Amino acid sequence: MVIYAGQGDPRRSMALLWRDHETAERTGPGPKSQLSVDLVVETAIEVADTEGMQALSMRAVGERLGRTAMSLYTYVASKNELIDLMYDHAFAELVREREDRSPSTPTPETATDKTGWREEVLAQAGDLWHFYLRHPWVLEISQARPVLGPNEYRHYESLAAVLHRAGLPPKAISGAYGSILNLLRGMVRTAAEARHSATVTGVPEDEWWYARSAQLEEVADDFAERFPTLALMTQSGAFDNTDPDEPYLEQEAWESFQFGLDALLDGMQHRIDTAAGSGGRTNQADG
Repeated sequence: MVIYAGQGDPRRSMALLWRDHETAERTGPGPKSQLSVDLVVETAIEVADTEGMQALSMRAVGERLGRTAMSLYTYVASKNELIDLMYDHAFAELVREREDRSPSTPTPETATDKTGWREEVLAQAGDLWHFYLRHPWVLEISQARPVLGPNEYRHYESLAAVLHRAGLPPKAISGAYGSILNLLRGMVRTAAEARHSATVTGVPEDEWWYARSAQLEEVADDFAERFPTLALMTQSGAFDNTDPDEPYLEQEAWESFQFGLDALLDGMQHRIDTAAGSGGRTNQADG
């Protein structure tokens, strides 16, 4: 399911996204109550986390709060607006985790670290991976219509600052960020779908694989002759789980992501080294 953000009233939605949380707890008239914009949004996230986006509605959120759906419209005008707020509010969790780990991250103007950048990129990527697995519904929000909220920008700024300190020029930072993000989203989507598959189909992952692979051996007994490279990979253990306690597809997705990210970072390091060797004269158009 693909969900497009930004379908609410632009002025109202952006004002809510960038609101002062201490002073903007309600958006409509009437007496104060125990409800707040944040409480409505946090409850909606609980619905999406536990039941999926297909279960999200103003009524479902209201039921969890012991209120009617109509009472929520004082705080959030529509489901479309709610989705925008949910998306950015969820990213606040990721940002807080990162700030707890690195509370004194230097600014691009003052930092000159060109040695530990790779480890920080790997750490941030790992944080984002686990964030998506905790909130798989976030992957359903299309990047074609970004939310443009403050917490997603804080996440972008954090990784961009690391790449800046590493020595990448601005154009290359944009390309590197997009490459990392899209690689990660693609692979973690597989892991998230693998987690969800047993619930939807009623068949555990191991049971499904054993049943299908057994049938494959029967219907394609000449598999090795037809696909010799794949057979060689199988014999060499390329498809074996390194951790038998971890679900197969989740582990495969994580290892594939790590391989791709390492290759990306190797390429970035080459560009940084090349730029340093040429005295910093780089082709900005090429990044």
